[in-house]
Amino acid sequence: MKPKEIVLEAFRLGEPERVPVALFGGGAWTIFNSGNTFLTMAESAGKMANIIIETSAKLRSDIVYCGSGYNNFHAAALGGEMKFREVGPPDLEAPLINEESDLDRLNAEDLRDDKILRTIWEATRMVVDAIGDDYLVTATCWGPFTLGAQLRGVEALMRDIFKNPEFAKAVVKFAAELNLEFYRPLIEEGLIEIVSIADPTASGDLISKKHFEEFALPDLRRVNREFRKEGVGSLVHICGDTTDKLDAIAECEASCISLDYKVALGTAKEVFGGRMCVAGNVDPVGTMSEGNPEKTRAASVECMDKAAGGGGFVLMPGCDIPPSVPLENIQAFVQAAHDYK
Repeated sequence: MKPKEIVLEAFRLGEPERVPVALFGGGAWTIFNSGNTFLTMAESAGKMANIIIETSAKLRSDIVYCGSGYNNFHAAALGGEMKFREVGPPDLEAPLINEESDLDRLNAEDLRDDKILRTIWEATRMVVDAIGDDYLVTATCWGPFTLGAQLRGVEALMRDIFKNPEFAKAVVKFAAELNLEFYRPLIEEGLIEIVSIADPTASGDLISKKHFEEFALPDLRRVNREFRKEGVGSLVHICGDTTDKLDAIAECEASCISLDYKVALGTAKEVFGGRMCVAGNVDPVGTMSEGNPEKTRAASVECMDKAAGGGGFVLMPGCDIPPSVPLENIQAFVQAAHDYK
């Protein structure tokens, strides 16, 4: 089986011939370790695609991500200014929604005219053409709650949850429309078979289970349903300790849920088993960045021992990896899955 087929079999809750293994995102690592910045990598679609393809050959991740680290550009495309760093993903200079009337003037279709997003779409086409027969190629986006928090400002959205809940829901609903608009060209052209959504602001470290169910889950589930109607699966990652809301996350109707290293994989497999594929969850900092290949391999085997049995599992880091992770640790992580019996 090709790497793509192995991952898709796990997403279907099957047990492929080996354990699927993939990074989650990896954009900041790719850019830093190729000697580029987020700004220089976005200079042309060809340059972005070539760097992703060259990096993929080194890493052998079964899933290859385009546009990873550019997630804040989906908000910036509506008129925001970006703040670039030497290392790490760029941020919005300021929220776009400061009062309720601001929401009314935003149009999701404006994403189609953004230069950076068009570069990501074109780079995705090139990557699919080059390696899409072998690897599962996708593009990345914030989930509705996190993208809504970028548009509104995280602290402001948290206040809205208590003081103006209907407005908070309207912001998140609009963010879900941005999700759908971003992926629409890639889906309509038949380029991607899964979408990759990160919703870190929906983390158990930031909002309660009750607020997750009321403000984050409905639109996350809605976009996953819309993707499924188009024949496209979804990989969702939520940061932090989500143990208290695993049963609620199981209702989001994703194809696969990627879990933070803070979550016990065995517990998660019990909750999600038979409902959706589970991915995780080697510590990306304490193990992969600060450890060595032997420590990384041991942690990877431990994760597989806990959750790989019976299929429906993908070995992943517990979040996106920092640029400081040594290449040999990533290679040990990948090889551990290839060798696992």
